[in-house]
Amino acid sequence: MDLEVYEAEVRRLQAELVAFQEWVRSTGHRVVVVFEGRDAAGKGSAIKRITEYLNPRVVRIAALPAPTDRERTQWYFQRYVSQLPAAGEIVLFDRSWYNRAGVERVMGFCTDAQYHRFLTQAPVLERMLVDDGIILRKYWFSVSDVEQERRFRSRAKDPMRQWKLSPMDLESITRWEDYSEAKDVMMAATSTEWAPWHVVESEDKRRSRINVMHHLLTSIPHEPMTPAVPPMPDRPAPRGYERPPQHEQNYVPDHAATLLATSKGDRS
Repeated sequence: MDLEVYEAEVRRLQAELVAFQEWVRSTGHRVVVVFEGRDAAGKGSAIKRITEYLNPRVVRIAALPAPTDRERTQWYFQRYVSQLPAAGEIVLFDRSWYNRAGVERVMGFCTDAQYHRFLTQAPVLERMLVDDGIILRKYWFSVSDVEQERRFRSRAKDPMRQWKLSPMDLESITRWEDYSEAKDVMMAATSTEWAPWHVVESEDKRRSRINVMHHLLTSIPHEPMTPAVPPMPDRPAPRGYERPPQHEQNYVPDHAATLLATSKGDRS
């Protein structure tokens, strides 16, 4: 997708998301958005663009680590339920309870009984959420095996993104068909009338970000709102207070000035 077209549309959609956020906050709605998909399919970058200008007190990202020993003894959904929004909040799950239907199933981190119980309980849980008034959207980011491997190799060469590449990610290369089967079974069992899955084609990350942002905004009927901006007060006249000398405070060294001086020297 052309970069200029992409950036203009992302900016427009981000402005709409700010208005959508205000509608959620003002009306007391609760919104849950689940982001799932292949490793390196672009979930994280889509979430980053969605939340870039939003209020973190209204919009929260839930990206849970591996469960603790105590959490492993709880009802499986328990730690996810604790992340659900209160009135006027939006929660974006960067991976969710569907870990059980994906990585846990493929890597053998759960038993067959736990897995089948999950497939039975997940639609029931989601029906309860929707019946209670929560607005739920579920997105699956899809990418080809060739593009996934290309992105893995790109991450491996980039010091700024190497942290995003884990041994578990690389397992998805050798277990591609296992993950495909797990995804298909999950979709068949958990894409329901009240909580359907929406597949985001993510071969082109720019397109996928725009598509998911647009779908999220258009699939939830809402009245765009703008926050009330308080009036700017006049600055009062000085009352004679004298501040302590600047040299008595510990200032951060002006590294920027050093760079500017070096840059001017290079040009001269």
